[in-house]
Amino acid sequence: MKWSLLELRKYKEEALQITETLDLKEDVLKRFPEFILDVTPVEVQGFLEYRNEDVYIHAHVTGQMVVPSSRSLKPVDLPLDFDIDETYTSDESHLDRYEITDSVILLDNDVLNFDEAVEEYLLLQIPLQILAEDEDEDDIKLPSGHDWEVVTEQQLEAQKAETTTIDPRLAKLKDLFPDQD
Repeated sequence: MKWSLLELRKYKEEALQITETLDLKEDVLKRFPEFILDVTPVEVQGFLEYRNEDVYIHAHVTGQMVVPSSRSLKPVDLPLDFDIDETYTSDESHLDRYEITDSVILLDNDVLNFDEAVEEYLLLQIPLQILAEDEDEDDIKLPSGHDWEVVTEQQLEAQKAETTTIDPRLAKLKDLFPDQD
């Protein structure tokens, strides 16, 4: 979806309704090959407004992509369901109208390429840690060294259970103070 500002000026009175299916697979895999393994065509629904010589876009995006597991690099299906709210302007002086926290993008050549924005938002949807369903904690090779090792919570609980058994040589001392554990 690409629009020129001249074309968007027609929508001063009424918003442009957006209902598109975007096939961004080729571009996304080219731009982010180490982060995204596959992406289905995404559904984009929303509207675009042209007010005060600026463009406001609100869009809801749904779809699915495949990303590598952060632990084993196995493919993991990741559903997509997010909103995009952005403001575009071609005049740098318009940036003063907005707060620092607002997302305002300065357009080059008065052309708005919304496909690129959707591609970047796809990358932003990947969580920092994503695990494949079949990754079991027992299969994890945890670091260890001389006289130390990292253990899981389950291994720690098992070690505690082993150490709570009473040495038979000291069992008779248990009767020395019966009111205390």
